[in-house]
Formats: sequence, structure tokens, C-alpha cells
Amino acid sequence: MFKPTLSLVVCASLVASVEAREITLEPIIVSASKTQQPLKNITANVEVITSEELEEQHYTTLVEALNSLSGISITSNGGVGTTQEVFVRGMDTNKVLVLINGIRYQDPSNTSGANFAHLLISDIEQIELIKGSQSGIWGADASAGVINIITKSAEAGTHTGANVEYGSFATTKWGAFISHKTDKYDFKIALDRLMSNSFTAQAPKWEDINQYENDPYSNTTLNLNAHYRPTSEDTFGISYTDINALGNYDSYQSPDSLERSDIRTHLYGATYDRAYQNHTLSTKANLSKFRRDELDTTYGVKVFNGQTREVELRDHFRYSESDFIVAGLSKEWNDIDFTQADSTTGEKSVSSEAVFVTNSNTFGDLILTESLRRDNYSSFNAKTTGKIGAKYTFSEDMYVGGNYGTSYTAPNLIQMFNPWGSSNDTLSPENTKSYDLTLGYQSITLTYFENRVKDLIEWYDPTPLNWFNSDPYYKNLNGISTFKGYELSFRHNLLDSLVFNADYTHLSRFVDKDGKDLKRRPKREAKISLNYYGTEQLNMGVNAHYVGTRYDEANQQGEQTGRYTLFNFVLNYNLTDSIQLYGKIDNLTDKYYQSVDGYASSPRGYYAGMKVVF
Repeated sequence: MFKPTLSLVVCASLVASVEAREITLEPIIVSASKTQQPLKNITANVEVITSEELEEQHYTTLVEALNSLSGISITSNGGVGTTQEVFVRGMDTNKVLVLINGIRYQDPSNTSGANFAHLLISDIEQIELIKGSQSGIWGADASAGVINIITKSAEAGTHTGANVEYGSFATTKWGAFISHKTDKYDFKIALDRLMSNSFTAQAPKWEDINQYENDPYSNTTLNLNAHYRPTSEDTFGISYTDINALGNYDSYQSPDSLERSDIRTHLYGATYDRAYQNHTLSTKANLSKFRRDELDTTYGVKVFNGQTREVELRDHFRYSESDFIVAGLSKEWNDIDFTQADSTTGEKSVSSEAVFVTNSNTFGDLILTESLRRDNYSSFNAKTTGKIGAKYTFSEDMYVGGNYGTSYTAPNLIQMFNPWGSSNDTLSPENTKSYDLTLGYQSITLTYFENRVKDLIEWYDPTPLNWFNSDPYYKNLNGISTFKGYELSFRHNLLDSLVFNADYTHLSRFVDKDGKDLKRRPKREAKISLNYYGTEQLNMGVNAHYVGTRYDEANQQGEQTGRYTLFNFVLNYNLTDSIQLYGKIDNLTDKYYQSVDGYASSPRGYYAGMKVVF
């Protein structure tokens, strides 16, 4: 049976409404402090999407799933597989650290860092969104927060499964897995394939997108993980993710042009954990490799290659029943190389070493955490960052929590080299200070947040009107950019068979150093869902997403791209214990909108599928 699940918000335990329905849910475990802890014991501001929720909603991409959370705003340059920006509390994509099974998904050859466009919902156990400055724990690029994606591991015995879906725009999605687990070892292999004719990436606003050529997309994602336990104290693990995608897009203001990107990503991970008395010693070695071929370009960069290697040693020491410390050392190497359309090449490398420590104490109803980290870089000065958090539980119905942290976003290697203009080896990290305060009462959670970013890295063209003599480059801007606002969440059960969720995010300030509003951030955003669980076989849900006023250019200039509401519908029917049938309708009212001016968005789409697990 598919049971109702909730998006759990803000360092809290399961809400009281779940207990009212007499549903027994296992405690959710998260990794906000580089170690596994129950969600109720976390001081950080965390939201979790579980595998049950992913399977009920039948999201296709990670961005679709993230868009169900408070504090998240999305823009897209077309349909599936095109460029997508993920703003966390108004902060840019490059300030969000993305991990897949603990492996960094940040591409040093991509100015935006993590490329969200090619992340499918592929055999995922859990998605964790940890908001606020997290560099004191995770290092660079975690100024807005961390998105931690954990794929599924094998369950006891041998299991197989498959799923298939077909729908609008000739979209076909299928997947299969096989797993096996004993006391000594386990493994799981999962393969997912997505193919879609999609629709044109570009179209002038209000024009019929069907008059332009389609921009198809295909993606094959493979996930593998395995563990070997020679003794009860020792565990060896490996993981591998392969993403192979081919996407079409349009040249600027050319809806009928042909441009293609061939994407290949490999993520390798190896771990060893040793339990000894009150210690758990962990080592890991990770390798992330990224390649992007712009197959049809005749100018600029044609081939991008990025690589990140990381090794880490840490110890989780529990010095009392409810108190622990996590301490460790790590080293990281980042490399890029590229080939221009005229066959010229370039390459650049940087390395860093880090030492980090996190301490957590529980004093009755009070939980305190402190983190400190120092990173030494070969290309700029060392960075010391930290974080403190507290949570106090007054009763079963009420708690208060808060966090303060410092973070930094390291200059990307491709920004420093800058094959589109002049290089700038003097780039320094962006520096962020953030805090949030949370009050939880019964089914309601209210969070106030504020982030201040200094030395923002921006594209700068000294002679923008002279295309031949200009020499643009990336540079640090003096001044402070400010992001602040609040998030309001409500989780409640209506009667015995209805679950109501609502999230509201208000960005009261999202300005650059001159006090001008930054582009493409909605001031207000609301997300509401109502799920009905009528029988053990049937459940259905509808969700609504409102986007408030949003401008395509800074300082409230350019096209207004907000002020619309989207509705989606999903229905699940469990034919047997092993077979599930489902259908969904995206953009139920066929609303016309553009999240980026001149780039098309999906009209109403119909999809149906089946999932079989043995």
C-alpha cells in the first residue's frame, strides 16, 4: 500500500497530525552534519522528500521535486533538458552544493556549478534540502544550502522491478532495477531512460509554440551501489552514477535553429567505515567527471571537460549517549580543459585541503550544534567558516530554533580562465553570512531568514557597445547583496482520508549592492497540495503553484514573467501488491506562461504509467 507522506520542514519531528491518523512512520534520518541523525535532532533548517512521496507524485526530474518545497524557485529556458536555474531563498544556483551519494555534482567547467537539467528522479531514496550557510560543514559552494540526493540501496533478498510511462510530446520513460542483499554483501543496479520530442525551447511571448520546430531530449541514467561487510564492524561500499544526455536548444532569438549539447557525467565513490567502541572511522574517495560537447556551435567553446577528485578521513565519536563530535581532514583537486571552435585549447587546475569539526550536545529539551572548518587553497587565501545552531522544544506541540553561519562560494575555474574574454586569476570567493529563526507550533512552521553576500562575482564588460575591442571578464563587485524574507508552512489532516499541505515564501528583499532588485526572483510564491487516500488501492492528489510578480531583468525591468497559477493532478491505483497503475495531468488548466522571457513552457500534458516490483 502507498501511504501518505509529508514534506517535512525545519528541524522538526513528524507533525502531530500524522499521529492522529494512526500511521506508523519510521523516523527520517538525514545527513546534515556529515553523519546520520534523526530529523527531530537536527538544528539546521531541513526539508526532506521521501521515496514514498516521489513514487506517489511521479516526478520526472529532480527540479520538479524540488519545486514542491518552500524557499525554492525555478526558472527554465524551455522544456525538459534545457537550462534550469534553482534559486534557494533567492540565491543563485552556483551557491547551492549538490551531492549524489556524498559525491560532489559541482562541475568546475560550468559557470553555474551544478547542472540541474539532467538529473532525473532515478531510483532515489531521499532528497534532503539543507538551507542556509553550510560551508562550516561542507566547504565551498554551500552558501545558500546543500541538496543531498541519496539513491536506494538493496533490501533483504532478491528483488527486481520495472516501470514504464508514456505521454504528451511523444514522451517515453522507462526503468528497471535488480538488487540482492545478504548479511555479508548487497548490490543494486538501476537504469532509467527518458525520451521526449518536447517542444520548441524558444518562442516569442503569446505566440503559438506549435509553429516552431521541436527540441527533443534523451537521457539515460545508470545508478549502481554495493556494500561488503566482512565483519559486523567493517563496511566497504562503492557507488557509480552515469548520466548520458543529448538535448536540443535554440540559438538566441532563433526558435527554428538547431543546437545540440551532448552531456556525459560519471560519478565514482568508494567508502570504508570501521566501528570501534564509541568511534566510527570513515574514509572516502570520490571522482566526478563532466564532459559537454556543443555539437553545432561555430564559435566560442565547443568542448568542456571538468573533473573533481576528493579524499576524506573523518571520525564520528559519541562521547555520551546524546552527544557526539565529527572531525576530519579532506583534500580536493579541481581541473578543467576546453577546446574552442577554432581548435585552440586551454586548461587550469586548483587544489585545496581542509580540516573540519562539528560538535552536538543535547541538554534535556535543548540541542546545540557548532561547526568550524578551514580550507586552504592553492589559488587564493585560506577560508575559515563556521556555523552554530540551537533548537529548544517547549512541548510536543511547540519548539523554536535558530542558526547562524558563514559561507563562501569559490570562483569557478571556468570563470577564472574565461575563454569568452579575459582571464582573471585575482578572483576571490564570495562571502556570505546568514541566519534563520524558526517557530513551530502544532502543524504550523514559520521561519525568518536573512543572507548577506559580499564580493559577488559577476560578468563585467568594460566596453559593452564595442564587440570587437571589448574584453569582458568576471570580477568581484564591492558591496553587499541582501536576501531576506520568511517561509510559512502548514501540514494538516482533514478528516481521515485527506492530507493538506501549504507553503508560502515571501522574499521581502533580494537586492544587489546598489539596492536594485535582482532578476527572475518572484517576490511571493505559494504551493498547496490536497491528497485523498480513499482506499488501500486508490489515492489521488491535486496541487497548485502560484508565482507572484517576477521581472526578467534587474531593477524591475524587462518582461513581467510571474502572476500565474499552475495546477497538476495525479492518480494512483494499486492493482495488486506488486503492480501500480497511475496517471497524471501537468498544467491542468493549460495555462500559458513563461518563466524566462522568450522561452517556452509546457502546455497541458497527459501521462500514464505502470510500475511493477517483485
